[in-house]
Amino acid sequence: MASGMDAREPHRSRGPEERTGPTEPMDRWAAWSEEERQIDGWEWEYEGYDPREERLREALCTLSNGYFSTRGAAPETAAGPAHYPGTYAAGLYNRLTSTLAGRRLVHEEIVNLPNWLPLRFRVHPDEGATGEWFTPDLYPEGLLRYHQSLDLRRGVLTREMRLRDPHGRHLNVTQSRLVSMADPHLAALRTEFSAEDWTGSIEVESAIDGLVGNTGVARYHDLAGHHLTELGTGAEEPDVVWLRCRTSASDVRIVLAARTRATPQGPPEATHDRLTDFRAAQRVILPLGPGRPLTVEKVVALHTSRDRAIVGPLPAALERVRLAPDFDGLLADHAAAWARLWRRADLQVPGEPGHVLRVHMFHLLQTLSPHSAELDVGVPARGLHGEAYRGHVFWDELFVLPYLNLHFPELSRALIGYRHRRLPAALRAAAEAGREGAMYPWQSGSDGREETPEVHLNPRSGRWLPDNSRLQHHVGSAVAYNVWRYGQATGDTEFLHTEGAEMLTEIARFWTAISEFDRGEGRYRIRGVVGPDEYHEAYPDAERAGLDDNAYTNVMASWTLARAAELLRTMPVSRRAELADRVGLSDAEPERWDEVSRLLRVPFHEGVISQFDGYGELAELDWEGYRRRYGDIRRLDRLLESEGDSVNRYQASKQADVLMLGYLLTPGELTEQFARMGYELTEERWRATVDHYLRRTSHGSTLSGVVHAWVLARARHADAWSFVKEALASDVADIQGGTTAEGIHLGAMAGTLDLVQRGLTGLRSEDGALWLDPSPLPQLQEFGFSLRHRGVGLRLRMRPGQLWVGVPPWEEYPVRLVLPDRTVDVAPGEDTAIRLPD
Repeated sequence: MASGMDAREPHRSRGPEERTGPTEPMDRWAAWSEEERQIDGWEWEYEGYDPREERLREALCTLSNGYFSTRGAAPETAAGPAHYPGTYAAGLYNRLTSTLAGRRLVHEEIVNLPNWLPLRFRVHPDEGATGEWFTPDLYPEGLLRYHQSLDLRRGVLTREMRLRDPHGRHLNVTQSRLVSMADPHLAALRTEFSAEDWTGSIEVESAIDGLVGNTGVARYHDLAGHHLTELGTGAEEPDVVWLRCRTSASDVRIVLAARTRATPQGPPEATHDRLTDFRAAQRVILPLGPGRPLTVEKVVALHTSRDRAIVGPLPAALERVRLAPDFDGLLADHAAAWARLWRRADLQVPGEPGHVLRVHMFHLLQTLSPHSAELDVGVPARGLHGEAYRGHVFWDELFVLPYLNLHFPELSRALIGYRHRRLPAALRAAAEAGREGAMYPWQSGSDGREETPEVHLNPRSGRWLPDNSRLQHHVGSAVAYNVWRYGQATGDTEFLHTEGAEMLTEIARFWTAISEFDRGEGRYRIRGVVGPDEYHEAYPDAERAGLDDNAYTNVMASWTLARAAELLRTMPVSRRAELADRVGLSDAEPERWDEVSRLLRVPFHEGVISQFDGYGELAELDWEGYRRRYGDIRRLDRLLESEGDSVNRYQASKQADVLMLGYLLTPGELTEQFARMGYELTEERWRATVDHYLRRTSHGSTLSGVVHAWVLARARHADAWSFVKEALASDVADIQGGTTAEGIHLGAMAGTLDLVQRGLTGLRSEDGALWLDPSPLPQLQEFGFSLRHRGVGLRLRMRPGQLWVGVPPWEEYPVRLVLPDRTVDVAPGEDTAIRLPD
């Protein structure tokens, strides 16, 4: 790809900055885009069958359209150690009560919906066969070929098998499936059968299975997991069956309808429905022989009582499945919808990094699609790919929205709207804690209450332990950060001055309320919190949970208070008056925010920023000793607890904590922020801080690699690249040791995309302009991407020593680029090549 990019370079170097006219460069740009679309890397493939890898493959081969998803399980398999079919509707939760060690625990989970995949087959017993239904585990010696391919361009999963039964008969099976990006209520499965050396009949059963539960995460097996009740089934002649049910507590009605047809057309030898309360199935016996291939198509419609503009989910699902086109028709519309998404999210990176980045983008685009903007959903930390974290919303939008802001700003606004609709719940939570303002939950689900469990299981020791992660109040600053950055990237003042201003105001009120003035220090302090590290929940041997003056929490609280005050100061007088009337804002409050923001305490030790007050007094861990004993020590907290020890005693972090500041704020912004708080943060002190925590972090979270790569990209290229590789491999290679099988890590995937988009280009939006300070890694010097800034589309392309920016001629406004040494305006129809310093 590198030579191709050189060949297509649109400029001859005549000076530090060079422009061309409006026609020729756009022609070249269009040609470049089309050529890039032919690059390999659109297929993600697996060869062979390994039951130990199936659950990981199922997660990575999940198909979704933002409304619902289905894991990439084989249609003939059932939930068990090797397989876990799962279908999830975005934002569809249910609450259950479990009894654990004599305690009643209430927990909310995303619901595993009835399984629409089942399609099993066997050579008909009358043909001298055993009568057993095929599964890949039935007789592995007869599985002569097993190949899976995920078409990232079109969102289609294909499986190819060559089988030999105990009687020596060979059968070829090809299956393709999609979850429609064109119609969010439809999915389809096409199965093609071809007999090589025999003639006879094949029996096929197509079903919807309602006997499912949430059993996909071993750590939760002691908790209740059956969410569906009032199951019922029915059939609509000649080829449709349906299943309906509802969730036990949230009372959402769910209906799936399946239409199954076989081609070539002609009457099957036998067909009949098999209906029970929890399973709706159709069985057909079809002739098969050499040169007489057979295709069975299954089209499924899903509706719930939450859907708009329907009479009810049952009639809606039946009508939709009756009117749905065949597989080819669905595929054409689906592929066209995906093509539109790829045009808006174009990213070109050469080699294997580009291939993995495309996988990451695929999962981001299908989890949070344009259909998501029509729903009341947040950013699920593990996508719609499994049941880990119970489908809850954490702070991962902090890693997702900066990317979406520059491609799908309308989706970013909708996802922030999820937080605004739950502002009343955050206000109630703060009031119940005796505080003013909004206290957003660490884990959020259906209605915005705190969903963090009271206990969590250490699978190494088998003990249930208190879960104090609900003290991560810094999630409020993450909400504020996303509101502010969205406004900067889009110029959407209507949102910023209404819903955005309400959230910023109430979050600022909370930080002011929770900050206590220490006369001895002459500073405000925030006590009893947990930082992003998550390992440290309390001081050694302390009776209460929580830490004091977590540096990340305090600095971002100060940043939030400053932004809230700035927003009020710059708002039109009429808008400010409306806000004051809505939230009861007094004139004195912004002054109070300013004071607290300048006097919040940041602890230091040995010349570096302390993760929290007292961090420097903790013991040092024998890192090499633990690596020799255990090998992988990413989950150091579990190892120590299983030994009767506690990570609270040591200077050891699970993931980036202090260094998160370098991820969210540019070097200039970080220096300015510390200066605002009365501290001098020199480059030397920051480097020393980075070095200190690099040696003391186990990277027990996939987000850690993204943050460390970002922070190191400007100064330590070799170290940065090692973290880039880890971030890229985190899910596709399941480096956390089994966690990806329970759901992908959406924040980490989006973070790798944003690392290329903003991290390596130094791109940020401020004062209506795009600010750029490129610092590409030696291993990632050539890449290109498109984006939208404040409604204007443009394309950036990096190559060694040069940055290329083009604005298409159909845009109405120019884009202003601010670089460290110059400002450049790029008009519609222009492109510009900018020489970069060595």
